[in-house]
Amino acid sequence: MNINDITPSNFVEEQPTEQQDKVVITVVGKDRMGIIAAVTTLLAENQVNIEDITQKILNEYFTMILIGDLSHCAVSLADLKKRLIQKGEEIGVQIFLQHTSVFQAMHRI
Repeated sequence: MNINDITPSNFVEEQPTEQQDKVVITVVGKDRMGIIAAVTTLLAENQVNIEDITQKILNEYFTMILIGDLSHCAVSLADLKKRLIQKGEEIGVQIFLQHTSVFQAMHRI
């Protein structure tokens, strides 16, 4: 298997059931008021449950990583990713969404 062939669908069936609907969302950018509120509001509006979250200010840069559960998500993974990217552009940060299967695949390669 080639690294370019890694997609969530390649590995979802190999993950335990409780991991199949999990994503890692990373937010990075210049710190400003309202970043956490904007991101978590978007997730709540799309029925994404936040299972774990950490954030830190490194010098003047905001960083946040969270684990989300998509089992009740109202939109597709692709749509959620687009919405997060758009929200990031609106608030001046970069937002990345990766399915946890990507991390499982990295440990298998």
